[in-house]
Amino acid sequence: MECRPPVREVEADREHGDLVGITGCFCAIAETGSLMLLSGQATFASAALLPETHVAVVLRSRIVAGLEDAFALVRSERGELPRATNIISGPSRTGDIEQTIVLGAHGPYRVHVILVDEA
Repeated sequence: MECRPPVREVEADREHGDLVGITGCFCAIAETGSLMLLSGQATFASAALLPETHVAVVLRSRIVAGLEDAFALVRSERGELPRATNIISGPSRTGDIEQTIVLGAHGPYRVHVILVDEA
């Protein structure tokens, strides 16, 4: 499966906020149900952080047992850690506002994962 960088129309983004962001991920972590996204030229971190809904496409072969395994995979494939690593473990939530849980305050309201078998 080949992942290409998204084509962006900056003016359209300023006028209309994106409602859905679709990304791949470096790997998924079974222990916590988390997604690991790495920074780089071929990634667009805002697609996972700014829209109301984040949809991540995950290859089954990229599911690792735990967080330690995820970082070991990064080091074995990349040699060093990237500038930024985002670990996403579900919809954004906060209790800062009037001590009430609010979804989507600092990121997406919803996170969906599509598991794909390699062909």
